[in-house]
Amino acid sequence: MLILKRFFRKMVEINNYILFLSSGLLIIVSTSLIVLIEPQTFPTFFDGFWWVMTTVTTVGYGDYSPVTAAGRWVAILLYIIGIGLIGIVIGKIIEGFALFKRKRLEGDIMYKDSNHFIIIGWSQKAQFAVEEINDTNPDAEIIIIDQLKEAPILKNNIHYIKGDASDRETLLKANINQSKAVLIFADDSLINKQITDGQTLMIASTIESLAPHIHTVVEILDERHIPNFKHARVDEFILSNETISSLAVRSAFRKGVSGIYSQLLSRSVGDDLFYIKRKTAWQTYRDAFEELLSEGATLIADKNDLTINRRLDDKLSQDSELYVVCNQETYEKITGGKR
Repeated sequence: MLILKRFFRKMVEINNYILFLSSGLLIIVSTSLIVLIEPQTFPTFFDGFWWVMTTVTTVGYGDYSPVTAAGRWVAILLYIIGIGLIGIVIGKIIEGFALFKRKRLEGDIMYKDSNHFIIIGWSQKAQFAVEEINDTNPDAEIIIIDQLKEAPILKNNIHYIKGDASDRETLLKANINQSKAVLIFADDSLINKQITDGQTLMIASTIESLAPHIHTVVEILDERHIPNFKHARVDEFILSNETISSLAVRSAFRKGVSGIYSQLLSRSVGDDLFYIKRKTAWQTYRDAFEELLSEGATLIADKNDLTINRRLDDKLSQDSELYVVCNQETYEKITGGKR
């Protein structure tokens, strides 16, 4: 017994590749031997394989069993070595799943897929962003980067990476170069706007140095810092305080205005803002406007240009990005369900 204990202790410490290879060889050799020794009891290789597997996994249905002395010696060897070895393999597999789950919860992962969204800085705003991405595209992959002890939220399409987002290694773990877009939210735990925007700028600068081609959206607290972010080549920035204040004032002057903003900013209620790919048949804005209107959608902008309704006869450019206001059903009808 002491010899067996030492043997299995060594097996536990052995390299996983060798362990799995040894287990596979044991199963193949045992199957071949039992079929060779007792061809009448085990007429096919599969019958021998079935018996070996039910033996080493201790299921033991009893539908097959060796009848010769040589066959029973094979069974004894499986009882002594095989059951313990396969038990270690099964334990390694379970341990691997548990380790992966723990690493995923603790944010110690390397993301290798592409076309994903990266959200930096966990807060209520970030949580709303995750919900909005899921509402817009339930299949979108999302990476959250923060320094929390455990993942704030985990789903099949939502992953967490723990680390400093201004550190290149952390961003590389998130596969920043193959992401679709990065959203950086201001750290609510910092009281000073200058320090908060400074931290955000450091993160944005690191991202631009690693992946200048990735679309980056940044939350800024102080308007005076905008030139610094422009210098860092940030694609878009949102003045959170200014946006909230402006909406509050507009709502005070005209009741119900906030509801319009909410519809345009959220997928959850009413009509929404959608991107429509330009059709080759559309030569002017009027062509696009009239066809979309007949479908129940209102063309309002080309990129960030809201003046197109005053120049409908202008020609569309090759790089036009058209935006319409409509409901989800109309959008899917126009695009054929393609996002």
